Amino acid sequence: MSVWDVVVGQAAAVEQLSQAAKRPDSMTHAWLITGPPGSGRSVAARAFAAALQCEQGGCGQCQACRSVLAGSHPDVLDTATKKVVIAIDDVREWVGLASRTPSQGRWRVIIVEDADRMLERTGNVLLKALEEPPPHTVWILSAPRPQDVLVTVRSRCRRVSLGIPPVAAVTRLLIERDGADPETARLAALAAQSHIGVARRLVRDPAAAERRRQVLAIPKAASSVARAVAAAGQLDAVAKAEAEAVVQGREAQERTQLLAQLGEPTGKKTSAFARARLREFDDESAKRARRTQADSLDQALIDLLAFYRDVLAVQVSAAVDLINAQDADLVADQARTSTAHETMIRLDAVELARQRLSANVAPALALEAMAVLLAVPALAATEAP
Repeated sequence: MSVWDVVVGQAAAVEQLSQAAKRPDSMTHAWLITGPPGSGRSVAARAFAAALQCEQGGCGQCQACRSVLAGSHPDVLDTATKKVVIAIDDVREWVGLASRTPSQGRWRVIIVEDADRMLERTGNVLLKALEEPPPHTVWILSAPRPQDVLVTVRSRCRRVSLGIPPVAAVTRLLIERDGADPETARLAALAAQSHIGVARRLVRDPAAAERRRQVLAIPKAASSVARAVAAAGQLDAVAKAEAEAVVQGREAQERTQLLAQLGEPTGKKTSAFARARLREFDDESAKRARRTQADSLDQALIDLLAFYRDVLAVQVSAAVDLINAQDADLVADQARTSTAHETMIRLDAVELARQRLSANVAPALALEAMAVLLAVPALAATEAP
């Protein structure tokens, strides 16, 4: 088994990264991995980091490979964003770390996820480290699109582009790694639109699958203005429940690991240092929880967009597979009781809600305005962005 086996449906990117890992004498010291959500940017970054540390270029079996993939290698720092933007003090800390000689591995590797969340003054701190990196350091940045990253930063990086993996590749992953039966795996891969993380959650957590079905019930529930307002509240509640489920499992594991590192496995927090670290952890967790809630709500809206896309496909007799194949009855019912023009208005309403939420409009207001248009598309003529 190779470290690259977990990078699904990205043959060209794997070839580029694996060949680079095998040529340390000509190593590029700054990389930018881009790709849409679900393409596996963070997975590819960790696999590359493991291959860099491995004497065999990513065998997947040695101690170096296993420790990098487990997140415990002392010379690999994976800086997943916990805030809305990357803090300048964090970047200064990473730059300082990057200047140190590796303690065990072949390279000092700094993975910066969500590099698009770096403000200009923060990016300026990173520039010199990218321009004149120590010979033993490799930076791996990731973001959805190259243009999302500061031009001064991306111009100093070698780019690797990921695409949406094929449904068949995600299906195979769910079967082999998660033990899902073939049909369940196929339906989950379709419903997730090949987003690997979402697909795995759908097959591993029945509650997550049920919450998605509740989202798909919103169009039918929003049958009048009054019911649309109630449906908007239901959508917000479902997204919050999904976010809480994600956060609780992650926080429990991370808190246990932190207590063990602090020498406080019982959780009694006897030392002042342990109490201070746990307060910091709680503050960071609260910020991440807010971001996770926003991400969960956006994912719910993406599911709604997929539903109306299927409705439109049925209405115009498009020769495409349904994303929501397991909910074909719901799709057919909506297609039968509305027109393609109304479906286009509803698609626009959902996308407008996403834009408003990204601009920090209160979720209740954005969702209620959207739900009203789902119920009465004719009101779109008077709706202002």
